[in-house]
This record gives sequence, structure tokens and C-alpha cells, in this order.
Amino acid sequence: MKIFECGHCFHPLYFENSSCEKCGNHVGFSVKDLDLKSFDSPFPSLEINDEKGKFTYCGNYKFGVCNWLIPQDENSEFCLACSLNRTIPDLSDQENFEKWKKLESAKHRLVYQLLKLGLLNTKNSTEKPISLMFDFIAKQGNDKINTGHQNGLITILLSEADSVHREYMRKQMSEQYRTLIGHFRHEVGHYYWDQLIAGQEENLQEFRRIFGDEQLDYGQALNSHYQNGAPQNWQQSFISQYATAHPWEDWAETWAHYLHIMDMSETAFYFGVTVNPRIKDESVKGKIPTDPYEINGFDEIYETWAPVSFAINSLNRGMGIPDAYPFVVSPVVLEKMKFIHQLISQ
Repeated sequence: MKIFECGHCFHPLYFENSSCEKCGNHVGFSVKDLDLKSFDSPFPSLEINDEKGKFTYCGNYKFGVCNWLIPQDENSEFCLACSLNRTIPDLSDQENFEKWKKLESAKHRLVYQLLKLGLLNTKNSTEKPISLMFDFIAKQGNDKINTGHQNGLITILLSEADSVHREYMRKQMSEQYRTLIGHFRHEVGHYYWDQLIAGQEENLQEFRRIFGDEQLDYGQALNSHYQNGAPQNWQQSFISQYATAHPWEDWAETWAHYLHIMDMSETAFYFGVTVNPRIKDESVKGKIPTDPYEINGFDEIYETWAPVSFAINSLNRGMGIPDAYPFVVSPVVLEKMKFIHQLISQ
């Protein structure tokens, strides 16, 4: 993600800030500008003098989970990100509330990235409504409820916001990585398969060439994966063991990792991260030259990101914590990511 700054004192801000920690001015995220706006008037009037604009905070601002802005003339209760919620938990339960806050933080970062990629419209009168929705719920003894996607509805279990439970599930599933943002990026990948591949013959044929035939029985494929595990040497063609289960899961896993790499690259660019190690091998030298969302070819993005990822992993190991990106991107997986990048660019 990019670095934000206060429009009054230029103090750096996090994406989630609703006020500047240095000067105290209120700030809010503008979907139109994909930036944090600083206000010239105190809350609740929220005016920006140079733009002669008046705004309100999203209705979820009062819960401390959203700092997104709504132009006053739109007369909406919720911002774009929060309007995608179909179900949220009972907020009178403090444990549920704390978990929901974590889910909203990850979801808002996802929506920001989808907007950067041009994959979400802003739901105005000239565009069709967004079909993407979210349910944040607990199992409550119903084993049929799981994190997943169906026809544009993404369900995320509240338990995934519990770091202890998430680590337990990571070990149970033999995963290298399990995070909330990872779940969001994976599940939204299924949604965009429907948007970008299904019913589009040229894209579908290319998908089948690269990922395989999605007509393979999905239920049987998953059962086989859970019973037998991933095939030997899966790393040569897949980004994760779960990606081997079915072409749809391969797509969703690869999609998620594509978004991981784009986000890390944008952050590295805005921080001016340059990797110039004191070794002879120049393959681990790198610098993100520009905002990756403005780069046409994914090869360039990957080649400049890989050294940054290696450096970040090395820093993590020095602190005794897991690699930030504990995966190897093989040439086959890179081709899959290039296909995704090409689809989005079109």
C-alpha cells in the first residue's frame, strides 16, 4: 500500500488513521482519489476549503472500524467498502466486536487494492451495482458453514480473526501461510473467475491451457486432495499444496499471491526500498521503479519485487519470526500470474 500523509503537517499516516497523530486534524479515505483527505474544519462538518467539499464519515466510523468518506450530497449511510457487507456479527458481544474489527481492516485493504486495479466500480447511476457481498459469521454448531465463496457472496468465519485458532488451522492444513488478508484475496479470486473467465470463450480456453480443465468434478477433486495430499514435486507447477486440488483452487491461490506481490511492490515503491546487497551475485539487486499498478508487464514487477522479498524474509529471520513470503514462484506459476495480470490490464 502507498504511504499517506497529513495535508496540514505532512506527517505520515497509516491507511486506517482517522486523525493525524501529530497535529490532530481529522482525515478520511476518499474512494475518488484513493487517498487520505485532510479537513480544514473540525468534526463533524468535515469541509475541505480548496475543494469546497463537504463529507461525512461512513456509518461504521462510530465503531472505530472505518475512516472512509462519503460526499454529503450522496446521502448514503455506508461507504463503498462497508456497503458490501450483507451480514456482520452481533456487536453487543465484545469478542465478536474485536474479531469484526480485524475482518474489516483486512476487507478495507482488499477493497483499496481492487479499486487500484480497476476491478470495482463505485456503484453510481451509470454502472451496474456490485454483485460482491460479504458475510462475517460464526459456525454456531453448524458444520455446513465455512469460509468460502458462492455466486458473489464471500463468507469469512469470525474464528479466522482469532490468531490462536488460525495458527491451529494452519498446522492442521499443513499450510505455510494463513492470514485474514490471505483469505480475502483467495476468496475474491473465485468471484473474479466468474467475472473474467466464465462465459468468455477465449479467456476460458487460455485458462484451461494454463490451469487445467475446471470441468473436473470439484467435490471429488477436493476429497481426493484431503485424502491423498499434494502430488510429489508440486512446487514445480503450483504456488501451494492446496492449489493442486482443482483448477479453480489453483486460480484462487495464484490470484491471492498475485495480489500479495502487487501490494508488497506498491509498498516498497512508496518507501523507496532499494536492495543492493554486498555480494557478487547481482540477481538479488532490485528497486521498484514506479507504482506497480502502472506497469504493463508483470515480468518487470516480479523481477524487481523478488529481491525485495528476499531482503524482507532475511530481516524477519533475524528477528526469529517466519518469512513474510515463504513461497517459491516457479516459472510455471509465474506464467499463471502473468495471465492474471494480462486479464486485469485488459
